[in-house]
Amino acid sequence: MTLPALNRTRISVPLAIGILVVLFWLAATLLAPVLSPFDPMDMVAKRLQAPSWKHWLGTDALGRDVLSRTLYGARHSLPIAVIVVGIAVSIGAMLGAISGYLGGWVDAAIMRLVDVTLSFPPMLLAMAVAASLGPGLGNATIAMVIVWWPVYARLMRAQVLEVREREHVEAAIAAGASRPRILVKHILPLCWTPVLISATMDLGQVILLAASLSFIGLGATPPTPEWGSMISEGAAQFYSWWVAFGPGMAILTIVLGFNFIGDALHDHFDPKSK
Repeated sequence: MTLPALNRTRISVPLAIGILVVLFWLAATLLAPVLSPFDPMDMVAKRLQAPSWKHWLGTDALGRDVLSRTLYGARHSLPIAVIVVGIAVSIGAMLGAISGYLGGWVDAAIMRLVDVTLSFPPMLLAMAVAASLGPGLGNATIAMVIVWWPVYARLMRAQVLEVREREHVEAAIAAGASRPRILVKHILPLCWTPVLISATMDLGQVILLAASLSFIGLGATPPTPEWGSMISEGAAQFYSWWVAFGPGMAILTIVLGFNFIGDALHDHFDPKSK
């Protein structure tokens, strides 16, 4: 984006809120030991103590400070989201670009694999893969990558199919440029915008899916302070609402933050969508 384009960009209220929310949770990820009033693993008070000035979000069934565990939970949820989306974009964009540019049997083979993967509901497929691999954040990460890469493969393929028909690509072919050079230099630079917008919005969805897997016991395992597992613990303490309130609000705010940023990027790069 050029400097004049940046100067013309208006920071809308949703975009500002999204940036502030994401920056807050990024700070929590990096500075959790400084920001947390207690160690998230220590029993620091009576069990199921209601919110107070000392424990702003109360304590859980083992007497651990819920606020501290919520802040530390960002150190698991945000890195997992970045890793999953990063790997999924890398694999999906590469295969989608190859599929769209080469066509023929290569395109057919890759797209049939994509169709098979996308034919399953994402949550069901992630549950099946995570259950077969066993509980744990590492296995949950693998399961989510398997769920997400086909989305980017199909999106990148569609972009490549559109860009490869443009005049500058035909001129490069006429000039004798090699096929890898044409793909890398003349096609891919014009295909990344929709992929990056989708990736921004998917960061929140990956956090939500990771929490869902942990909620049913296929993600983080206790006593790891992860938002999904904390909500699962809170579900067993229905009348102690504060146990699940902290991690629930954390998931809500970070998902909304990424969605606000993604929507703003979409509106900026595609003004007609307004």
